Amino acid sequence: MAARTPLPPNLRRGLAAFSGSLFISNKTRDSGAARGYHPAHEVLASLPLQMMLYFNVYYFPVWCLAEGMMLQLKYHLLPWHYQFLLVAAFLALSLAECCRLYLGYVGNLQEKVPELAGFLLLSFLIQLPLLLFLLTDSQVLLLPLEVAVHSLLLAFLIAELAAAFFALRTMTKQLATQFYLQQLKDGSREQLAQGAAETR
Repeated sequence: MAARTPLPPNLRRGLAAFSGSLFISNKTRDSGAARGYHPAHEVLASLPLQMMLYFNVYYFPVWCLAEGMMLQLKYHLLPWHYQFLLVAAFLALSLAECCRLYLGYVGNLQEKVPELAGFLLLSFLIQLPLLLFLLTDSQVLLLPLEVAVHSLLLAFLIAELAAAFFALRTMTKQLATQFYLQQLKDGSREQLAQGAAETR
């Protein structure tokens, strides 16, 4: 039984449409995958993505603790606007990382396209720019421990982006194939029903 997700239905449909339009290049041609389809369910979850998410879940509290300590150490040395920016970036990264990891787990393990698309969007639009800001801005007074923990989180993020991209592409192609096969099956049923009605 699939778990309920916190995404509203409209948002799920929008994310599904976005990922479908992004990854399904030709919606009308018959593919080789459609001809070799077997009724048994093929597992589409990405093992590399799941492994990275698993290790990221354990690394995230370490990152939070280290970043919180470093922020406290250098807080009084920063200008007021950088104090505000760094606290806001820390809170946004923490909240977005919790949501991102949850969506990644649900999207990958339960093979849900909207959740995996949400994971990709959160990773690319929120996490990546904030991490790059924390690593590259000269005014944030980077400490050596911060460079290490941010670099490791950035490595996780980039690897997860690549793995999630390929997993999402595979899932959307498989779902499109199943949809077209179902349409074909429904069309053949209607033709058989019409043929049976005409013979009477």
